Amino acid sequence: MADSIDVLAALKLIYTIYALAVISVIAYFGYRITQKGEVKPAKKGIFWAYVASLIVIGTGMHFLTYNVVPWVPMDLNRANIKAEKTFDITYRDHKIIPNEKPMKVPCGKYVVFDAHSDDLTYGFGIFRQNNTMVAQMQVVPGSRNDLMWIFHKNGTYSVRSTEYSGPKGAQMIIEDAIVVSGCKEDDKYAMKGGE
Repeated sequence: MADSIDVLAALKLIYTIYALAVISVIAYFGYRITQKGEVKPAKKGIFWAYVASLIVIGTGMHFLTYNVVPWVPMDLNRANIKAEKTFDITYRDHKIIPNEKPMKVPCGKYVVFDAHSDDLTYGFGIFRQNNTMVAQMQVVPGSRNDLMWIFHKNGTYSVRSTEYSGPKGAQMIIEDAIVVSGCKEDDKYAMKGGE
């Protein structure tokens, strides 16, 4: 399974190229309409070929990456996957209250983070030590809020609220909330103190 950091880096590059291609169309038309005198119109065939290539690239990115994005296979096959462990997490009065701390996650096994809010809409985000996000979901009162995940690298992760729930929401952080062990490889961005 691809790591979210790798997927994000690749998508940044692809979307930057795509955005520059779209901007080039706008720049071309802007240049053409500011010319003095009679300007020959752009050839329709070239214009439509350019538009078609943008459509193919735009949709092609999604078709090529849909199975690489870490959460897609889990979401598509969720009904057939049995989680090894479920962690219950309660949100109340701008506090995140896990049923165990740290949440010890076995390597390569599916786990479910089942979050419930008693008052406001919060967020459940899993973050590495370098503050990059692994996964997140919204936690809405009165709704099912669970996130299935599988870790393939050792690491220590924090949990943070990722939704605005007032000024106190910025302080909703549990350091060292999730500890993953038993993997052959370490997540270099999630290792605490060079462990």
